[in-house]
Amino acid sequence: QVQLVESGGGLVQDGGSLRLSCAASERTGSTHRTYTMGWFRQPPGKPREFVAVIRWSDNSPFYADSVKGRFIISGDNTNETVYLQMDSLRPEDTAAYFCAAAEYYRGSVYYARSYDSWGQGTQVTVSS
Repeated sequence: QVQLVESGGGLVQDGGSLRLSCAASERTGSTHRTYTMGWFRQPPGKPREFVAVIRWSDNSPFYADSVKGRFIISGDNTNETVYLQMDSLRPEDTAAYFCAAAEYYRGSVYYARSYDSWGQGTQVTVSS
């Protein structure tokens, strides 16, 4: 597993923008570099859901339909850092956002079970 350190998040008005960052740091029990890194979110009272992820092997991004055209994921494979630029935010984007990483292929990138490392979460609140 790898420790993930998140930053960004906060309170923004409907239509505003925020940028999240996540960096991989200390590793325990493994020397593997990450295979994918990305973001999930958990709205209040709802289960965790996929947002976006980047696969380092070919720098392919994957997005949930609900954020396509509004969010952009990018990253630096060398430093194992991933960013999520969130534009045109809506109240329904309000959630705790969690950085996730997988050290090797464990299944579809869209499922939380495919990731073995998680950040502590950062709150994003969009007011109407």
